Amino acid sequence: MEQALAPPEPVDGRLPPPELFRDLRTSAGGLGAREAARRLTVYGPNQLTRRSRPRWPSQLLAQFTQPLALLLMVAAGLAWLGGTPSLAVAVVAVILLNAVFAFVQEMQAERAVEALAAYLPATARVLRDGAPAEIAAGDLVPGDIVVVGEGDRICADGRLIDGSVTVDMSALNGESVPAFRSADAEVVAGPLLEAGELVFSGTACVAGQAHALVTRTGMHTEIGRIAALSQRGRTEPSPLERQVRRATWVIAAVAVAAGAAFLPIGIVAGLGWAAAISFAIGLLVANVPEGLLPTITLALAAGVRDLARGGAVVKRLSAVETLGSTTVICTDKTGTLTCNRMQVTRLWLAGTEFAVSEASGDPRAMRLARTAALCTTAGNGGAQDPTEVALLRLAETLDDPVRPPDRDRERRALFPFDARLKRMSTIDGDELHVKGAVESVLPLCADVLGLTGVLALSPEIRNDLAATVDRYASAGLRVLALAVRPVGPGQPAGRDEAESGLTLLGLVAMADPPRPQVAEAVAAAHRAGIRIHVITGDYGPTAAEIARQVGLPGRRIVTGAEVERLSDAGLDRLLAGDDEIVFARSSPEGKLRICEALRAGGQIVAMTGDGVNDAPALRHADIGVAMGRSGTDVAREAATMVLTDDNFATIVRAVDSGRRVFDNLRKFVLYIFAHAVPEVVPFLIFALSGGAVPLPLTVLQILAIDLGTETVPALALGRERAEPGTMERPPRPPRAGVIDRRLLWRAWGLLGVVSAVLVTGGFFAVLWRAGWHPGDPVGPGSALHHAYRQATTMTFAGIVACQLGTAFAARTDHASLRSIGLWTNRLLLAGIAFELVFAAALIFVPPVQAVFGTAALALWQVLLLLPMPVVVWSVDELSRWRRRRAAQDPRDRVLRPCRDRTGGETLRVSTTTGGPR
Repeated sequence: MEQALAPPEPVDGRLPPPELFRDLRTSAGGLGAREAARRLTVYGPNQLTRRSRPRWPSQLLAQFTQPLALLLMVAAGLAWLGGTPSLAVAVVAVILLNAVFAFVQEMQAERAVEALAAYLPATARVLRDGAPAEIAAGDLVPGDIVVVGEGDRICADGRLIDGSVTVDMSALNGESVPAFRSADAEVVAGPLLEAGELVFSGTACVAGQAHALVTRTGMHTEIGRIAALSQRGRTEPSPLERQVRRATWVIAAVAVAAGAAFLPIGIVAGLGWAAAISFAIGLLVANVPEGLLPTITLALAAGVRDLARGGAVVKRLSAVETLGSTTVICTDKTGTLTCNRMQVTRLWLAGTEFAVSEASGDPRAMRLARTAALCTTAGNGGAQDPTEVALLRLAETLDDPVRPPDRDRERRALFPFDARLKRMSTIDGDELHVKGAVESVLPLCADVLGLTGVLALSPEIRNDLAATVDRYASAGLRVLALAVRPVGPGQPAGRDEAESGLTLLGLVAMADPPRPQVAEAVAAAHRAGIRIHVITGDYGPTAAEIARQVGLPGRRIVTGAEVERLSDAGLDRLLAGDDEIVFARSSPEGKLRICEALRAGGQIVAMTGDGVNDAPALRHADIGVAMGRSGTDVAREAATMVLTDDNFATIVRAVDSGRRVFDNLRKFVLYIFAHAVPEVVPFLIFALSGGAVPLPLTVLQILAIDLGTETVPALALGRERAEPGTMERPPRPPRAGVIDRRLLWRAWGLLGVVSAVLVTGGFFAVLWRAGWHPGDPVGPGSALHHAYRQATTMTFAGIVACQLGTAFAARTDHASLRSIGLWTNRLLLAGIAFELVFAAALIFVPPVQAVFGTAALALWQVLLLLPMPVVVWSVDELSRWRRRRAAQDPRDRVLRPCRDRTGGETLRVSTTTGGPR
């Protein structure tokens, strides 16, 4: 019996085919079906394995470990032990609603990206048992012989054993120009991706035919290595997540400390244990903004929807805010700054030169375009050479389209593109058409087509040609020469005979043009204080020219080899300045180092990319931005945001949206925090009076405020339009939080105190009008019980009334309300209407009165509420007016140290005393 041999180990593919056949124990006829099945068992499927995602039970459970959720659980437990199970149930319901809502929003954001297309092709053509066969791409194993043809996506790493192909390598190296690969290419030392005899998984064949011996599959391929690199480490929390977690722990500590401190005060003041525990629970609940987490989640979810409509799918809710704090954008070139579509821009003809838009009607230009289009093989589906597609489009632009089926039907012969010769030729009808590099085609030409007919290639014409080629090259254009000669009915003896005695028609210059919106977006990013670095696998001069065209004037080009030679400290110094750099010929490791160096310097980095080579940096950036149309699945997996339109301008719009979301987060946090003071003060009055003053507000009424009346207006503040100048200010410092001292002073020291004074005054006004004196009984059955219920209702209604004034005050951080318009936020007006209807139901509907302990208010009591919103808003408006005046006062200007471009310190006059900068 024949003994089954163990499958061989994968090799790097640099050996000649005979040695590879020996090491992989295969042959030019491919593997047998049984041997392939055995190897599949050992090596596993030819697939890219993904990071294990958190299972939904653990994601849901994580919502219950938030600090505010834990604090509310403590309150629910205390309520149950204190003999108020209904209150405990109400608090638990709040916890469940918060958790479920946040969980659903996160899952919806994830599903938006799950719909993106799969990456690897479904099938592959191989030789099995010496015969062609089509198998599932996942069943490829080392030792298989794969057939690679035009339009195919390559499914595994391999070594060509015969034939030659032109391969689109942009997914791995970022270059827009396809690379030539040949079985007989010379093996030279250098990076694997530049090896002339190797092909790689994830690339696409745009021309040619070859057989490749599979050497590596799955995660052992180059694409798999980069995918594994991109999946290292865990996802770090965003700045917003860190700030909210820090703020919630502070709130939790304050609430617990307040409850613990005032519990003995209540006992000393003469309250019983039951009353003291009830008081502690009330203080705890009053200090906890129950609506904070769902409101933040809703605001971020609204930001996600807005971005999705604008062409950006965000995978993580908190990333919306992180976009607003971006200080550096590291952008790819191909497909992001450019259209990812080669386009002929200039034509050179002997004696003249013009743009394509000016060539219509010129007979020589039309002949040049038709010759270029005939000398192609593109247009028959599958992956195509972008250069040939551009030539077909040129002929169509000049109203002389060449249809691929007609072209192929009339073609008599084809000499395919040869990377060593740098040209290709076709015989179509009675004429030979040649296209290729100028240095390859020009020596074959005897003359040139001039204005008056065929002319000799004089020294003047040659000098003009050389100067034109140099000028085009310095502008980042790719130049092709086109030539023709008549051919008789017989076939030429060979390529050398055919490609001789040519007549030069002219030159075509092409480029991957910048997207039309990018220059304006770059200018907007600069106004916003954001630096932009270009990191590309393409050549430096080409990338620098594109950068110049879109408004990035930095002339410094740093190659990937130079980055590799730099130490970490040297790279930090390179990136510490204000220069915007073009990083060319970058490797995945180099791109990752640049990202980590910027983050180590305190920058918030948005990194763009579409290829697998971009995935590691996308994964480790603060915001990884992948391309949805041209991007690979590995890049989309690693990114936080996916651009459905592959447009750099969408990133800048997303930054604008992120800044607006951050400002609106501050607005509704201010709105929510402002009501903590009028909710806490009644409990302090009750405790410090030793019960002589009855409790002005019940815990259920607090919950009605925090979850009922304030939530909808808070959400409307989260939809507020951006204040003028949002994108004219520099990025805020990375450590600047949503909650800072000025916000707390405005919420607690100004709006909160004013509201507390008004609300407390309304409570006592109702009691004194009924004849109450401190210490009088107000419990059920007493003469003052109805008046007491009206007084607590007055406290509840007073807080709601003050909420109205706070809502209008919170709409702006620095500007006046008149400057943005009183009625411009219709959602807020609708939210206020809901708030009033909700409060009226609690006050005047009898079944609801019994639950919340409220009573209908008299007319004079309602009239007492009417000025409260105006008073609250007026006090804050006056405060903002004084800040604006101070900002305009020359005496208020201060000298602030800042860094100049040389790294030294200078002094800058600053008059900014407004919102967060």
